[in-house]
Amino acid sequence: MAQNKIYNMTDNLSVCPKCTSDACYVTPINEFHNGYYCFGCGFQTSDLQTEGEFNFEEYEETLPELFKDLKHKDDKGRVWYPTVINVHDKGMVFPNGPGKDNWGWAATLAEPVPEEEKQKYPIPGSKDEYYTHRMNKKSLQMFQPNEFIEACDHIGVFDK
Repeated sequence: MAQNKIYNMTDNLSVCPKCTSDACYVTPINEFHNGYYCFGCGFQTSDLQTEGEFNFEEYEETLPELFKDLKHKDDKGRVWYPTVINVHDKGMVFPNGPGKDNWGWAATLAEPVPEEEKQKYPIPGSKDEYYTHRMNKKSLQMFQPNEFIEACDHIGVFDK
């Protein structure tokens, strides 16, 4: 009979292997693997996303071309992809642009859905439940590739 083992699952900040900022959030996945989420560069990966261990072809089938263009392999073979942040009542941050030589972080603010329009925003799989906020495309603001944390701050990710 297998025994359950409790791992010390302590999160910490570390130097990012991709961009060398000190804002890389490291989260244990299990006893042997970590996940990496960097607020400095806006990219993420895990120890499981390495060449030979992960099916990148299948994973990338649904990714936008820009994500594939921007992917980065670090010196340990981990493959990093850009992040999308979607905080339903604050806004969204995502990579935007025609290609790796001309892109940035887009930040758009959320706005409340007017009561008379809520029927237009049903929550999939939920009966009579609707989203309370939508993204305001007119509020879109662009940030440079090295300004991910500023884009997050713009939509209020760090507000208490």
